[in-house]
Amino acid sequence: MSSSSVTPELPTPDLRGRTVLALHAHPDDESIFTGITLRRLADAGARTILVVATAGELGESRVPLRTGETIPERRIAELERSAELLGVSRLVLLGCRDSGLPGWSAASHSRALVAADPLRLARVVAELADDEGVDTVIHDDEHGIYGHPDHRATHRIGATAAELIGATGYRMTVDREHLHNSAPDRHLIHGAARAADVRFGRVTAEIGLAVTGTAAHLDRKRAAITAHASQVSPDDVPAADFAAAYGYEWYRRSGAPGVLDTLGNAHLVAGALV
Repeated sequence: MSSSSVTPELPTPDLRGRTVLALHAHPDDESIFTGITLRRLADAGARTILVVATAGELGESRVPLRTGETIPERRIAELERSAELLGVSRLVLLGCRDSGLPGWSAASHSRALVAADPLRLARVVAELADDEGVDTVIHDDEHGIYGHPDHRATHRIGATAAELIGATGYRMTVDREHLHNSAPDRHLIHGAARAADVRFGRVTAEIGLAVTGTAAHLDRKRAAITAHASQVSPDDVPAADFAAAYGYEWYRRSGAPGVLDTLGNAHLVAGALV
């Protein structure tokens, strides 16, 4: 990865004393969609709380499990390593079960995330956020990024939690126009959307904020993604294409400008990534 592949100068805000909560549906979502953001927040001194709703129980392992090891155990261990790489201050698991892709019978499981009361879970997240002094909540957008039922659920939970505590909300998405032009079929979202048989992301004009990072931030993001070895091979995220596919993280904001805005809007930097 060359230094010309990323924004040459980035704002360096002092975020000591600020706390941000990021809510995700499954292990690996935190690295794929917010890896740069979480690492930059930590580097700027912010306290970051990562809340993951499920253990990704339905994600088959691409590597052999240890004797007696289960998929959830492996995925949680990978999540812990990813969180460490991204500088996460506290990791919290909500304890729900993966609901599977649209139409799967797993959604009817008694512990499935989509079967849970979103208001109850929002109150759990809001109480955690309030205890931690959170003023910013990151969560999925209304479309669940690519329509996954669990991502739609974490949108409802995260948006409600942010409203309950009066926090600024940042709704994760991806810019499908950017990916089509710069990294066609090279982002993990392409395969996920095909599996769900849905469209993904939003057009550039719908997205208000894009966060990018230095080569070091992108290297850390790639390391965090590949820490999820049961799900992602290094060959799935080749270093040569990584900046083009994963160098931006996109958000739509609800509420007043908040912490993520201080990281700079990469959309306003012409030629930030190549």
